[in-house]
Amino acid sequence: MKIKKNIAVSDSGFVFNPATGESFSANPIGMEIMELLKKGTPTQEISNTILEKYETDAPTIDKDLHDFIQILKQYTLIEEHGKA
Repeated sequence: MKIKKNIAVSDSGFVFNPATGESFSANPIGMEIMELLKKGTPTQEISNTILEKYETDAPTIDKDLHDFIQILKQYTLIEEHGKA
């Protein structure tokens, strides 16, 4: 899965969906996850990257990453591979 190509993401955490006109804010870890998703990084690799950088445990990361991805899907900011 990847962040849709038309989604604008600034370095400060501002996210804009031009298709709907909606805008969102993401915290630094959310921005890091979005950057990895833009590159097409698999979710397990994202989870491992976050686990290495921050003091937390794998179950917490996996749950929080899953929840964050569900929010991105809910607001149509993400697409599954092979879908437009």
